[in-house]
Amino acid sequence: MKRSAPAAPRSCCAPGTHVRARNLRGYAGLFKALGDETRLEILGLLAAHESELCVCDVEGHFELSQPTISHHLRILRDAGFVDGEKRGTWTYYRLHPEALAALRRFLEAVEA
Repeated sequence: MKRSAPAAPRSCCAPGTHVRARNLRGYAGLFKALGDETRLEILGLLAAHESELCVCDVEGHFELSQPTISHHLRILRDAGFVDGEKRGTWTYYRLHPEALAALRRFLEAVEA
């Protein structure tokens, strides 16, 4: 039986091959904000209510202190996932309409 010649090894760094750079740095903050179970659960809670939710209701869902919940909500707000509106002593939160669109843009950029 005649054997075929072994294939020439491929170089991972062959001349002329470049990884196409994508402008994805702006998305790191989004994924950092999503990198915590509590924050994901807060987003799920807000999504399930389909409208705004008082911070007292968010706090009541968790066995965490008020400052901890406020910290998580601040991170989500800074990343653009939620909006908050202060009314008297309470703040009402809702999902930011642009949040899912930003994640879709990330997926489109990666797939391009």
